[in-house]
Amino acid sequence: MVGNYPVITLCGSTRFKDEFMEAQKRLTLEGNIVISVGLFGHSGDQEVWENMDEGTLTKTKEMLDDMHKRKIDMADSIYVINVGGYIGESTKSEIEYAKAHGKTIEYLE
Repeated sequence: MVGNYPVITLCGSTRFKDEFMEAQKRLTLEGNIVISVGLFGHSGDQEVWENMDEGTLTKTKEMLDDMHKRKIDMADSIYVINVGGYIGESTKSEIEYAKAHGKTIEYLE
């Protein structure tokens, strides 16, 4: 089967790892190409925060944030995983970036 599959980038706090995995699976089965995060910093992937002081970003965190914006560039839309309505600062930044670049935005909640 050859098709024209929409591309969706998942956004949200990495504390919601289970919800990311569920959304990825569901959206894929619905016929979408899904781009997700590479690390779950709030769910155990400590490399994100290595040597991070209060109020500063590690080079890794800075790279991952920039890389996620490139993932948004590749997508037709973003899907925000906002469990309990929670949207953190990084996700707010990604939503604003997506809006500025004409991406469709959908929310889990």
